[in-house]
Amino acid sequence: MSNTSPLLDVSGLTKHFPIKGGFPIRRTVGAVQAVDGLDFQVNEGESLGLVGESGCGKSTTGRLITRLLEPTAGTISYRGQDITHANRKQLAPVRSEIQMIFQDPYASLNPRHTVGKIISGPMEINGINPEGGREKRVRELLEIVGLNPEHYNRFPHEFSGGQRQRIGVARALALEPKLIVADEPVSALDVSIQAQVVNLLQKVQRELGIAFVFIAHDLAVVRHFSQRVAVMYLGKIVEIADRDDLYDNPRHPYTRALLSAVPEATVDDTPARERIRLTGDVPSPINPPSGCRFRTRCWKATEKCATEAPPLVQVEGNKPGHLTACHYPEMEGTIPAPRLSKDPEVAS
Repeated sequence: MSNTSPLLDVSGLTKHFPIKGGFPIRRTVGAVQAVDGLDFQVNEGESLGLVGESGCGKSTTGRLITRLLEPTAGTISYRGQDITHANRKQLAPVRSEIQMIFQDPYASLNPRHTVGKIISGPMEINGINPEGGREKRVRELLEIVGLNPEHYNRFPHEFSGGQRQRIGVARALALEPKLIVADEPVSALDVSIQAQVVNLLQKVQRELGIAFVFIAHDLAVVRHFSQRVAVMYLGKIVEIADRDDLYDNPRHPYTRALLSAVPEATVDDTPARERIRLTGDVPSPINPPSGCRFRTRCWKATEKCATEAPPLVQVEGNKPGHLTACHYPEMEGTIPAPRLSKDPEVAS
């Protein structure tokens, strides 16, 4: 962790979606607790991976960071400026510096616009006229993401899924952002194409110094791309640490269970890693369990877990910056460390 102030500082971030009911008066009868009190930081040029099961609040978190959604509570600070409830005018200078790559490359591009129009759109909206003109800049961006600059006048339907996602990356780069939120950017693509897009994003991050919040559920891809990883469960972060420390020494039972589910090839007489099978279903975010939200599926749960929510803190034996939210964290070496490939081409 750097001693300088973080690029993005999120504290107590919460998003509850109201549930309306009753007739004839539509009143609020409950709330979906999609995100419930997140704390994390992202430094300049750093990549933070956000992983967890479907429905845990990863994508909602990404949309809150980019201010596509209004937070219910908590604060979002970008370069020391509080943008939690900033209005359109206040957000204008920040908008160009925080961009997003969406999950579905088919739905995120306007089928009626050419590639040139799609990528130059952000520049037009922000009144940016780069040296040499917008068309020249768009052609440069197409080249950066590995596409033919001559495809400037083509439409999205003329491209494959991987190529469309590259167009989405070029659009995100158009305003020279400092932070990109990538919301499962490869989950809709074939495995061989996933590797190309992940390697492209890594190249962009390395050469342009852009910070990333990389949202995904594929643990091998996250390990390949992210320097730090945060694990989410039912709207909360249960563990956050440096990439290698988290994968080699997971302390939260849920993190252990996730890593144990990753397919593993064994050679010679090497024993296979023990598979942890979680019982029951993920509880509803409308009525989450009291105390620790993971307790209903945890093999270590006690009465304390039902009455006290564990804080996200550094437990004994953890390296600095390795935070775990568990009353009874796993001990080092209780389960063989997973041997995940760092090459996304072999990720399934």
